[in-house]
Amino acid sequence: MKIQEFEKSVKSGWTVLPILLVAIIGLGVAWVWWMKAHANSLSGLQLAAVIILSVIIFITWIVLMTGFFTLQPNVSAVLILFGKYSGTLKISGFHWANPLFKKKKVSLRVNNFNSETLKVNDLQGNPIEVAVIVVWHIADTVKAVFDVEHYESFVTVQSEAALRHLVMGYPYDNHDSDALSLRGSLDEISEHLQKEVQERVAKAGVIVEESRISHLAYAPEIAGAMLQRQQAEAVVAARYRIVDGAVGMVEMALQKLDENKTVELDEERKAAMVSNLLVVLCGHKAAQPVINAGTLYN
Repeated sequence: MKIQEFEKSVKSGWTVLPILLVAIIGLGVAWVWWMKAHANSLSGLQLAAVIILSVIIFITWIVLMTGFFTLQPNVSAVLILFGKYSGTLKISGFHWANPLFKKKKVSLRVNNFNSETLKVNDLQGNPIEVAVIVVWHIADTVKAVFDVEHYESFVTVQSEAALRHLVMGYPYDNHDSDALSLRGSLDEISEHLQKEVQERVAKAGVIVEESRISHLAYAPEIAGAMLQRQQAEAVVAARYRIVDGAVGMVEMALQKLDENKTVELDEERKAAMVSNLLVVLCGHKAAQPVINAGTLYN
């Protein structure tokens, strides 16, 4: 049977406290006055009965005084009477409730935790290190108290399980496509992670406000090799841009020479010019000038 949360109203402590204080003072005064007036006329048994009754009344008053409790803002109290859920109080302040109520306080404030660094294999089997930050709060106190054993540890374990499952479904990086990757699609990955964590912790009455990867790196055993791969890819990309720009400049140079009729070049001279320009534009070092005293053919 599922228990539904409902709010419980209790007495204000500032209303009950004066009543109990006036009652105990009044009873005390009345007891002293009555004992002075009738002490000599009471038998030993009657006097013992009066004392026992007075002790019972005093103990009852002490028990009633234990019904006072306070709640800070954004803190609730789940009221349980002999193992039965009796409601949730969410109003902060000084209160009085049935002393037999067990009052289990549950914080409604926003919590966050940063998980430990986990080692997980991504979709391509590469071992990576990853950690997550989860921001959450309790929305249903009944589920948090009765449906799980310890809701804080439950959120921690389920968040780490969701992180492991998510990481195994995506590659660390996509070098040759625009598909989602852990490194290149952090916003989309965080959104998917938040949804998965929310599904797992919903049974504890928890709302996940944010879930993001806080640490992402290759495991030490492959970090060096992956760094070399990234450097090689960066070099190839840079050389591609250089060659692409150099070819454009050579084409522009040949076009300008033809338009302005600056010099007439046959196909062989054009090929030599293209070769020389590409060497100059694509070389790692500055080109060294060479004086040609002859011609291309001699």
